[in-house]
Amino acid sequence: MKVKVIPVLEDNYMYLVIEEHTREAVAVDVAVPKRLLEIVGREGVSLTTVLTTHHHWDHARGNAELARLRPGLAVLGADERICALTRRLVHGEELRFGAIHVRCLLTPGHTSGHMSYFLWEEDCPDPPAVFSGDALSVGGCGLRLESTAQQMYQSLVETLGTLPPETKVFCGHEHTLGNLEFAQKVEPGNDHVRAKLSWAKEGAGLSGAELSGALETRL
Repeated sequence: MKVKVIPVLEDNYMYLVIEEHTREAVAVDVAVPKRLLEIVGREGVSLTTVLTTHHHWDHARGNAELARLRPGLAVLGADERICALTRRLVHGEELRFGAIHVRCLLTPGHTSGHMSYFLWEEDCPDPPAVFSGDALSVGGCGLRLESTAQQMYQSLVETLGTLPPETKVFCGHEHTLGNLEFAQKVEPGNDHVRAKLSWAKEGAGLSGAELSGALETRL
């Protein structure tokens, strides 16, 4: 399984997940479809499915155009407000794309119909991955807009927080520095925050070539 990380808009991430044996590909949170299709073409893969975490425009606005350009494309998510949705998913549902398993995890908080996607391969030494949209980011989470604080707590602590500790997190926005700088103001004596902030600042100084190389992950 290979993950292409695609920065778009001001600070969003789209993702293209490639099953390397079948060359089937699944996109997550399509905001800029033409940019996605450029990478699909360059990788020589067959795009069959879009997984949308929630209905906000910066995560779902590209669905309609992409569906028009790719007839038969499956657009999946948990919220009927998602643009061009072809099938509504439910919590705990599992999907399969070649060797890649997907477990759908309802994670309300930012929106009431927010779904995160946990991906893994059987008998594979590489770590699993979760595509968390705006439910969870590095050092923070999305604003609670539609759900209760208890629901957000359950999403973060009981649903996402109980995934295997080695799980790689692919979030919906690049808010790392801002989140950690805020965290350091709130907890100035927290050594974990201080170390993570130092790591984030080093990453922010990457050159264009280094950053490009960092945006492809094989799991």
